[in-house]
Amino acid sequence: MIRHTVAFRLHHAPGSAEEADFLAAARALADIPGVTAYEQLRQTSPTNDFAFGFSMEFADQAAYDGYNEHPVHTAFVAERWVPEVADFLEVDYAPL
Repeated sequence: MIRHTVAFRLHHAPGSAEEADFLAAARALADIPGVTAYEQLRQTSPTNDFAFGFSMEFADQAAYDGYNEHPVHTAFVAERWVPEVADFLEVDYAPL
């Protein structure tokens, strides 16, 4: 199992329609084959500047690779992520 996580902040104002639209558009990632346990998360601690997180799981490396190459994912990254995300930290985990 691989757990793919990303913490991020947007260029958009908190609570704005643009922020809501970005998060709504990102829900399409959950429908990509191989994605399980998809979550959108809001930061609750002042320990960093990231406002949101996405988390999802994949059964194995092949499923994760398929997600990374899927046209819905690559389009989201190019059309939404790159222009709208101000900063992020991506961390991928496998169980010990």
